[in-house]
Amino acid sequence: MKLIQVSAFGAPEVLQLSEGTDLVPESDQVLVEVHAAGVNPVDTYIRSGNYGKLPNLPYTPGLDGAGVVRKVGTNADTRVKAGDRVWLSGSIGGTYSELALCSANHVHPLPSRLTFQQGAALNIAYSTAYRALFQRGGGKPGQSVLVHGATGGVGLATVQFARAAGMRVFATGGTDTGLAMLLQNGAHEALDHSQSDSLDRLGELTHGRGPDIIIEMLADKNLGKDLGIVARGGCIVIVGARGSVEINPRLAMQRECDIRGLMTFNATPAEIAEANAAIQSGIEAGTLSPMIAAEFPLAEAARAHVEVMAPGHRGKVVLNCR
Repeated sequence: MKLIQVSAFGAPEVLQLSEGTDLVPESDQVLVEVHAAGVNPVDTYIRSGNYGKLPNLPYTPGLDGAGVVRKVGTNADTRVKAGDRVWLSGSIGGTYSELALCSANHVHPLPSRLTFQQGAALNIAYSTAYRALFQRGGGKPGQSVLVHGATGGVGLATVQFARAAGMRVFATGGTDTGLAMLLQNGAHEALDHSQSDSLDRLGELTHGRGPDIIIEMLADKNLGKDLGIVARGGCIVIVGARGSVEINPRLAMQRECDIRGLMTFNATPAEIAEANAAIQSGIEAGTLSPMIAAEFPLAEAARAHVEVMAPGHRGKVVLNCR
């Protein structure tokens, strides 16, 4: 089987296409033919060695995937069987590969209306969105939420979750195409963050209150502004940051707001199970539907890692593994 292997942390070029031996599931495992693997910013942080928790070298990247079950171990506690289409919420050895070994709780039915590429866009983006909006942000029906940088995978997932939950959704993007996509995916208002006054309308749109929740994808650029517009008693959830930032804490005092961080790998098993159940319910009901920004063959994983960090892409970057 073909797979991507990283033997040294570094630039995208360390992602090398390799040949591996076919995998055999143990009695409590599931073997999946991976048709598509999701590419996430966190994959690039790990690959570069710039992350708090790093795998042992060599390793195969990939936290997202979708494909077809090849074999189910005799003691695997799962509702899927050989031949079923599935999406993966993780794997034992990485998903940038033609085959993946999975624990039973990693494997979930993929509805026929979704492609393998869409299935590969679910795990990290939608679980992060769910945790940010509900588990960290405490989102409830009737509240308002501002999603910064909403045209990426996590942003779009947050918009879809929030709209389905009965929230008032404001989302920012940087192009006309991106803004139109946000409206198509459930945002009530799409704001152009390339304009310096893009957030000025929020006062009018929220009747002077400000958004109850802000989901922040680039805190080193926006956190100071967020503190100036969040509702009193509101919450800012930091999903992404690429550096440090200086803020005026008096703004947080005046609004008595919370600033909460989120790190993907800090989720407890119970939080993961809750998020996965919400994702499964959403894709079966049709309220959640991933958008694909770009597809690359497995051999071009390095290009995919460059693309996922480029500004302006709309949706999820995926690798086609077959």
